[in-house]
Amino acid sequence: MAVKGDTGRVEVTDLDADPLRQLSAWLDEARAAGQPLPEAMTIATATSDGVPSARLVMLRGLQGGLAFFTDCDSGKGAELAANPRAAAVLHWLAPVHRQVRVTGPAERVSEDEAGQYWSARAPAVRLSAAASRQSRVLASRAALEAQVRDIARRHPGGAGLPRPPRWGGFRLLPSHVEFWQESPDGLHDRIRYRQQGIGWITERLSP
Repeated sequence: MAVKGDTGRVEVTDLDADPLRQLSAWLDEARAAGQPLPEAMTIATATSDGVPSARLVMLRGLQGGLAFFTDCDSGKGAELAANPRAAAVLHWLAPVHRQVRVTGPAERVSEDEAGQYWSARAPAVRLSAAASRQSRVLASRAALEAQVRDIARRHPGGAGLPRPPRWGGFRLLPSHVEFWQESPDGLHDRIRYRQQGIGWITERLSP
């Protein structure tokens, strides 16, 4: 059910029983409001000894969790391999004034899913992803561009370019999901879904 964004008020009864369906509804409303890049989300990970890092990625699916794609040998990939937990934040400015926070374990997407997404990417983006060893130190930009040209000579226009084994995706499996709606008087609404067994408990948090 749609949230009453025009009043800055959210009640538990306004929300869907499933947090991923509710997140999908808020995404649709952010798109309809003209929010630029509504799928942009911050993903936070941490090393095995708890050193955190965060970056922006694009949300690419909500089937069973929040999916995003990357070089799995990157910094975030290495951190998720060592410590498979993550947190995500989606934030939408005016006129939406909303935020969603998600925490939980993370797992690799299937090879089939990674392959389907790889095939759907623009050829130039596939060439760049194949050439770049994300997060590795580079000798120069020119060296990276030369690598792209070399791959492009072997795969003109990106045709037949296979997905590198290191390139795939992750899915954040929510255990807690918080929906935040800004209120002009500062009494912002915060509704948290907390996983319990196979279901969800919803609870209001103090702003």
